[in-house]
Amino acid sequence: MNEVDIREIMELLPHRYPFLLVDRVLDYTPGRCLTGVKNVSMNEPFFQGHFPHYPVMPGVLVLEALAQACGLLTFKTLNQPIGEDRAYFFVGIDKARFRRPVIPGDRLILEVEEIRTLKKMSVFKAVAKVDDEIAASAELMCTIVDV
Repeated sequence: MNEVDIREIMELLPHRYPFLLVDRVLDYTPGRCLTGVKNVSMNEPFFQGHFPHYPVMPGVLVLEALAQACGLLTFKTLNQPIGEDRAYFFVGIDKARFRRPVIPGDRLILEVEEIRTLKKMSVFKAVAKVDDEIAASAELMCTIVDV
């Protein structure tokens, strides 16, 4: 198995607290797929306002966690971090569906699969699960841009 711990994730992704949304990579196959984990804690800053009486992880952040998993797959496929002169942007979402809320204490499993690449843009099938139950799914598009 190809695991990636938080130290290497922080070398590959520019995101930092409170916006780093992948805690560990359980396995990946370069150019194909990656499975990551986000441990959802009541200490997340967004739970203060979303919603105080029934804390739910915002769906857009579930999709962002999946997009970060896509970035990790791309960087492991390229076998290098993106560098300071380029950025990896989330540029599109198709077929997004939310099927169950993600709440504090959940272990969010992030599964991404690259389905096609066109020049610098890649399209991924992305599924977020809790306890083998789909919480969200979408097709995500990401691209490398010069900054």
